[in-house]
Amino acid sequence: MEWTGARYADKPTVEVRTWIGAAPERVWKLVSDVELMPDLSDELQSIEWLDGAARPDVGARFVGRSKHDALGEWATTSTVVECIPERMFAWAVADPEHPTAVWRFRLEPRDGGTDLTESVQMGPARSGLSFAIDRMPEKEQKIVFVRMREFERNMTATLERIKKLAES
Repeated sequence: MEWTGARYADKPTVEVRTWIGAAPERVWKLVSDVELMPDLSDELQSIEWLDGAARPDVGARFVGRSKHDALGEWATTSTVVECIPERMFAWAVADPEHPTAVWRFRLEPRDGGTDLTESVQMGPARSGLSFAIDRMPEKEQKIVFVRMREFERNMTATLERIKKLAES
């Protein structure tokens, strides 16, 4: 990820991609299993479906609990906003109409396997990052850049773990 000088209002986005030697159907089962995600993430600690939901579907909600050495522990409620089996799975954090972030997995069949892309877009609503920016507004661009680099590293590790599971 290159320095862009992005501010939070720019809705900064990070995207990582890998090719997996497994069919989209197999990869889909992994990326759409939100309860598996804490095993694949360094930050996410647990996921729990809400409102009686048991699987991903547009409008289904879940609470995720996360932990970060510098940011502490927190919980967020997310809503599934896209769910196209074997193609796209996305959720908005907090208010789906005005989210603090939108996370997305995109699957594309290629060369007998699957191109898997994970992305996150911060904002437009305020998030935990906003509080750090409030404390040091003169460092906003650096705060955004550092957090986006962190997301990029964590998402790359998550995709590597998904690849390993899908190909085993």
